[in-house]
Amino acid sequence: MGILSWIVLGLIAGAIANMIDQRSSQGGVVGAIVLGIVGAVIGGFLGSLLLGVGVSGINVSSVIVAVGGALIALFIGRKLNKGN
Repeated sequence: MGILSWIVLGLIAGAIANMIDQRSSQGGVVGAIVLGIVGAVIGGFLGSLLLGVGVSGINVSSVIVAVGGALIALFIGRKLNKGN
């Protein structure tokens, strides 16, 4: 995937994750892109490890995997933030 594909997938996945979890950070568009890209990396790694499904472009399965990873990233971020 090219950098533009990662940005578009990140924007889509981050926006969906922010809609699912209303307590999300207020990072705006850039925050949603970063959240979605981190989610795609986490979700792609876990998805390929556990289910054999990874991030392979801008398609429905990649968006689902990236949104799952973004929700995991939000959960971990909240747990780490509560400790401080």
